[in-house]
Amino acid sequence: MTALRDDIQRPDTTYRFTLNGEPREVSVPGMRRLLDVLREDLGYTGTKEGCGEGECGACTVIVDGMVADSCLVPVCQVDGSEVRTVEGLTEAQSAALNPLQQAFLEYGGAQCGICTPGMLMSAQAYLEDGGSADEEDIREAIAGNLCRCTGYTKIIDAIEAAALAREMDA
Repeated sequence: MTALRDDIQRPDTTYRFTLNGEPREVSVPGMRRLLDVLREDLGYTGTKEGCGEGECGACTVIVDGMVADSCLVPVCQVDGSEVRTVEGLTEAQSAALNPLQQAFLEYGGAQCGICTPGMLMSAQAYLEDGGSADEEDIREAIAGNLCRCTGYTKIIDAIEAAALAREMDA
């Protein structure tokens, strides 16, 4: 039960979804933010809270193949869905960085780290959707993600490198 006021109790509801390939179940109020469920209830702290208003993209996750600001998504909306966080980008068996993460490391695409998980998730969705190494397309793909530390050049370089590497492997 979750207390809304001292005299009113609202029962929690159980929600089931797949998180980074693993089935998960949480019993929480339906309007609890996905961001809070991920960080506080499930311990997936890679997803960051920046603004809490859907403006910065720090909390970006992938829900059923689409980028979403987890600070704006009530957990009831992901019941039955596939949710991916930055923790789900590593190669499961070896804990090795995926090619995009490796490119961010090699090209200096991360500085303070607040925007990095959201940038990675937006870029991953872009690449999985067949995105190319075109700078303008990359800029559009990460337009919902703000970074206060960089001029975006190294981030774009990293995404371009990952796209080129993917194209060469294809």
